[in-house]
Amino acid sequence: MPTAESSQAYPHGKTSSSNPPCHVIIPPATRFSSLAPPVSSEPTSRSRSKNAENGVVGIDNFNKYYDPSLKRRRSDLLLRNGVFVLEADINDSEKLAKLFRLVKFTHVVHLAAQAGVRYALKNPASYVHSNIAGLVNVFEVCKSANPQPSIVWASSSSVYGLNSKVPFSEEDRADQPASLYAATKKAGEEIAHAYNHIHGLSITGLRFFTVYGPWGRPDMMYFSFTKNILRGKPIVVFEGPDHGSVARDFTYIDDVVKGCLAALDTAEKSTGSGSRVEGQAQLRVFNLGNTSPVPVSEVVSIMERLLRVKAKKVVVPMPRNGSVVYSC
Repeated sequence: MPTAESSQAYPHGKTSSSNPPCHVIIPPATRFSSLAPPVSSEPTSRSRSKNAENGVVGIDNFNKYYDPSLKRRRSDLLLRNGVFVLEADINDSEKLAKLFRLVKFTHVVHLAAQAGVRYALKNPASYVHSNIAGLVNVFEVCKSANPQPSIVWASSSSVYGLNSKVPFSEEDRADQPASLYAATKKAGEEIAHAYNHIHGLSITGLRFFTVYGPWGRPDMMYFSFTKNILRGKPIVVFEGPDHGSVARDFTYIDDVVKGCLAALDTAEKSTGSGSRVEGQAQLRVFNLGNTSPVPVSEVVSIMERLLRVKAKKVVVPMPRNGSVVYSC
């Protein structure tokens, strides 16, 4: 199991002025653009300076899990700020290998995944394809590169599954997934351990907690609830056992960006080269949340106040569809 290091040792936003300029590949790029812009829909001054200092290449397959036009607009935004986006799939190992031959990447930020817990009931194979096979493809091309890049990748708070101990700690058990999505993310952490041990890849896993903000996925609760409230349609609100509250540890996108940058800034070099591994490489996993879960009922109340519309709530027991009572 990956070793958890204290996040206090690596304050968010830390920048090492001694680090040389680096190339960062970010699959999928349009997910990164949802991380980059603040409310103004323009990248922050930090991201502008980062792009100028470092060559950044993105990858995205622009799939149809949700409206690809939103992804295209994100891609246009990135391009206007110096980030080129290559349309490709991480499962295309030949194209990935060609790209890594053309560019000597020093860091990889791997955010690509099939997201959502309930969609797995409709299309389970997509989770194995993206979250496991895709992850292995990324690790494979990285371990074969010379020099090997350092890797930061997106795990998920969903790995805590049915764990009832809150707040969650990186050292808590994570072997009771409540969804196929969670199971694939936990499998990803074990795969990361193997590639770190065998091939000397420096790997940092970030367990994201309910990320929200501008340019977010339209299937997220805060978007779908807002749309239905404004249209006068009912919204379904889950409740936990004994009519308890369901809560989420909402984490604003700018804070997630700071965490990703901090992970990059503090990532050590990989120790492998070809078939040789020189010493133990860095292996880390961090929770990336705000440790302040908010009951969904409170979120709805905030929406009602801001929208000045009363929601038509339909409260039902939480089904066994991959949802969990807490993400905190």
